[in-house]
Amino acid sequence: MSGHTGIPLPPTDPLPLGPLPGSRYPDPHIEAIDRKRFKGSAGTGAVERVATGFRWAEGPAWFRGGNYLIFSDIPNNRQMRLLADDNHLSTFRSPSLNSNGNTVDRQGRLISCQHAARRVVRTELDGTITVIADQYEGKRLNAPNDVVVASDDSVWFTDPTYGIDGNYEGLKQAQEQPVQGVYRVDSRTGAVVRVVDDFTQPNGLAFSPDEKKLYVVDSGLTHGGSAHIRAFNVDLAAGRLSGGQVFAEDFAPGFTDGIRTDIEGNVWASMGWADPAEDGVRCYAPDGDLIGKIHLPETCANLCFGGLLRNRLYMCASTSVYAVYVNTQGAALP
Repeated sequence: MSGHTGIPLPPTDPLPLGPLPGSRYPDPHIEAIDRKRFKGSAGTGAVERVATGFRWAEGPAWFRGGNYLIFSDIPNNRQMRLLADDNHLSTFRSPSLNSNGNTVDRQGRLISCQHAARRVVRTELDGTITVIADQYEGKRLNAPNDVVVASDDSVWFTDPTYGIDGNYEGLKQAQEQPVQGVYRVDSRTGAVVRVVDDFTQPNGLAFSPDEKKLYVVDSGLTHGGSAHIRAFNVDLAAGRLSGGQVFAEDFAPGFTDGIRTDIEGNVWASMGWADPAEDGVRCYAPDGDLIGKIHLPETCANLCFGGLLRNRLYMCASTSVYAVYVNTQGAALP
């Protein structure tokens, strides 16, 4: 099947590539709660399954220069590349040291969180690997999970324990950090600073378009904590955060994982692990109101905006990657 070189679909797979069953225009998988503010549909666009055959798809990152998507297949210990032109799917890196979150910096370089190595790395343009962060105050990080880059080239990442809790998405290892924190890496000095330390399990993160806010997910429901999104005030020049109030309320019994923002400041959040009818993506206005949903047949872990106009939303959901054209654009990419 097209787009699955080396990764054939099972012959009984009920969901082939292409628009989801039952799709029409407008697509019923796209639910507008606030029709004036939700830009989840381009009108004649449908949610499509664009790749499949993974164990746990995560960490999508869009490469504008090459017109392709890089994402992680964590348990299979590999990173995949999906070409937007023809949906050709190939292995980008294997082994990937159980990479999870990925992003692209303003120089067009891939930055990845590696569970097994407990570090954040950058793939240089010549293919070599540079370690950005692997310890804090002389102790190894837990298992960096997701990462973003600010306009000053500082790198911000979350460090929960998922990658060291077992041997499926990483390696079971002893925790050395006393907390599960959020960190900033200075682009000039390389200094690693913990900027937040009161999360149960910090997970996805994203800047607002003007970088005055940093949204951070706490998926701590898995470890007896909360499941919500918090919003911090950002002092980019000083490299500090303040505030941290809850932006989107408790999602229990499900929770969100990865998040992104669009040019209007809306927050797009993955959703799963609850009622299957709620699996997919939720969209929140800057004031925290839930304004729309995209329903998927699988639990969604992470997402990103891509395409030449940043108007195609890619969603990593369990064994597959889905995509839909939306009526907005992702916040500016590098």
